[in-house]
Amino acid sequence: MDSSDASVSGFRDRNVEYENRLKLVGKRKVLRKHQKEVLPEKPSICTADELHYVSVSNSDWRLALWRYHPSPQAPRRNHPLLLLSGVGTNAIGYDLSPGSSFARYMSGQGFETWILELRGAGLSVNGSNSKDIQKSSQAISDRMEATSESASNSNGVVASEKELNNILDAISDKMESASKSASKSNGAVASEKELNNNSEAISESDTSSSLEVETGNGAVSEELTRLATVWDESKLVARLTETFMRLSERVSGFLSDNQSKIMSTKLLDQISKLLVDSPLYERFNEIRGKLSALLETGQNSGITNQIIDLSQKLVKIIEESQLSVSPPLFDLQARFTSTIEDFQRQLDLMVKYDWDFDHYLEEDVPAAIEYIMNESKPKDGKLLAIGHSMGGILLYSMLSRFACEEKESRLAAVVTLASSLDYTSSKSTLKLLLPLADPAQALNVPVVPLGAMLAAAYPLSSRPPYVLSWLNTLISAEDMMDADLLKRLVLNNFCTIPAKLILQLTTAFRERGLCNRNGTFFYKDHIHKSNVPILAIAGDRDMICPPEAVEETVKLIPDHLVTYKLFGEPEGPHYAHYDLVGGRMAVEQVYPCIIEFLSSHDK
Repeated sequence: MDSSDASVSGFRDRNVEYENRLKLVGKRKVLRKHQKEVLPEKPSICTADELHYVSVSNSDWRLALWRYHPSPQAPRRNHPLLLLSGVGTNAIGYDLSPGSSFARYMSGQGFETWILELRGAGLSVNGSNSKDIQKSSQAISDRMEATSESASNSNGVVASEKELNNILDAISDKMESASKSASKSNGAVASEKELNNNSEAISESDTSSSLEVETGNGAVSEELTRLATVWDESKLVARLTETFMRLSERVSGFLSDNQSKIMSTKLLDQISKLLVDSPLYERFNEIRGKLSALLETGQNSGITNQIIDLSQKLVKIIEESQLSVSPPLFDLQARFTSTIEDFQRQLDLMVKYDWDFDHYLEEDVPAAIEYIMNESKPKDGKLLAIGHSMGGILLYSMLSRFACEEKESRLAAVVTLASSLDYTSSKSTLKLLLPLADPAQALNVPVVPLGAMLAAAYPLSSRPPYVLSWLNTLISAEDMMDADLLKRLVLNNFCTIPAKLILQLTTAFRERGLCNRNGTFFYKDHIHKSNVPILAIAGDRDMICPPEAVEETVKLIPDHLVTYKLFGEPEGPHYAHYDLVGGRMAVEQVYPCIIEFLSSHDK
């Protein structure tokens, strides 16, 4: 058995082992109970009284729950209070400092207060035991604090600017090229910049070798010998096979049939571009057709061997093209390997950030509510809930879903801060996300590193010449938030957002508003059936969720169940998106309004 056969055989064994492991994991997840998990040593970034972790059915995620004990001097309350944060944010937005803490204020008023950090946010982790959770949460905390320290370092300004430009350029280029190629090729996506980098980035040594070939000095043999030492055919066959197998599996459920076809077309287009001038181009197209047909059938044991065989043939074509002495093909193997590795990294991101809005709604929030009920044991089995931004959208969606199914929501009353199910009539800056509404474009940008982008942008928005100062106005109106608190919010409150999540949230900008992942349930269509009291709050200078967007949802709710409050005066103070939670005037104007509403429904 040669090295190629051994590698392929090894891949088959790993594939069988992987499938068996999935079956065992699936059984374990079904049997998993919501176990109590209190971290004995809180990481320093957590300023709550306790840090709890709750497991989630059908997932390895452990969600962080920050717990704040009610003040013994405050009136005794009947219901615990759950706080939900916005998209790509964590608990810190509700607890910026001892003197500016929404969560501490609520617990000071007698409410046992819990902040849920959804999967992928804050201190929520993938872990199976207490030791893993403790280690992971401490590592996250250390990274967050290191981010704050580096931003305070004056030497970080240039680095931050460079980092920001790199991130923004990469995302912008991917989205722009995705849009262009989608319009030209009926959805077959190829990032032009990425392709050019893969196919034109030739090192100086490669260039000089090509020149030596042209002069006929015998360098061809030496170059081919060098390439042979780095060209590991067996490993590449296994890697290419794995890539195609994962595509045929729809990348762990991330891709629909159409999206999987887009991704496979993209990869094959990249390889095709490498071979376009090769005499073996026609042979590649023949294999491409067979691979495409197999990928469209979906993965089963019957096609595994066929995909391996076609992968071997594809690698052979690349190898034969390399052996031709045509200078343009001299670095073909290295470019082919780079193309596969880049593509696999993109698939890995999709699998790692494999969740959407419905995962939050159907798995994370219910798991947290059940956990809080078991801990707090309210007599009527209900709790109070406050949601900011997407947190409020989650609460609206819960009420809509339960009302439609005529089930008890377990919510005694709800407060939404800057939230809506329908943004179509507003001028929300979130419309900048609409390019990701095309699945092809979302696949080309698997994640949006919001936390890294804002951390990199902070020095440019808070120091002369203030080239990105406009970012601050999206978060807080002028003079509404202390500079140190704004810094903590920007540097520690934001996380990476999956394109899959953004893809679903962009439906809020379409006719009929936000819908489920399948497009079969529109949440605004059933919100009027809910019988839960709602306080909906908007900020007058909120450019993310403008007042007209909040009103779009409020008008759907029966008048006797909804109270609408708009904060901000013509002459000031003004309220932007985060000022409703952490603005300097919130404690005097917004918080008392919320306490009055919750108290009236804390029966």
